[in-house]
Amino acid sequence: MGQLAFFSAETDEPVVADLAGLLAGWGQTSSTRSGTRVSVVVGARWRADAIVDEMRSTGLDAESITSDEGSPIARTSVCHDLDVLHRAWSTGAVKTMPVGWVPSPRALRFWALATGHGDHGQYLLGLDPHCPDSHAVLATALMRVGIAPTLVGTRINTPALRVSGPRRLARLAEYVGRGPAGASAGDWPGDPY
Repeated sequence: MGQLAFFSAETDEPVVADLAGLLAGWGQTSSTRSGTRVSVVVGARWRADAIVDEMRSTGLDAESITSDEGSPIARTSVCHDLDVLHRAWSTGAVKTMPVGWVPSPRALRFWALATGHGDHGQYLLGLDPHCPDSHAVLATALMRVGIAPTLVGTRINTPALRVSGPRRLARLAEYVGRGPAGASAGDWPGDPY
């Protein structure tokens, strides 16, 4: 008999602060007097569509578009509801990691939607190569929720946190919930790789 999940993206109420999971990966914020927008370029249309659905579940208006280079982008509308998130995750124009951040299950879901993928029985959560100072801090943030990752890919400019081992992978899968429609095999924690 499996253990009852007390913390899961499927049981938590969605909140705007969960979009921090996008910022842990490749996501960006942009802020003007009109408000803040969160956006992320992803590698597949299913990822953008699932992220937009999750954004909307927090009460934000969001859309999926295509970049000039042909990549899918998920983004919110500009609004003041995201100003606090922008201030917490940036210093001036530079993305920074807030000290002591603990990812919620829904934040981990956003992170997996944007950058996660299986790799030979392990799972990788992508990191922003332009924010190397955040990598070790994000590893510590994952440890705070009981998932001890290993930092990989820094020498080849594809940094990620690697989650391995049956218990850690099971915990991650429990936190992020079921995979979205359209996810490729192995792109979601708990899927066969």
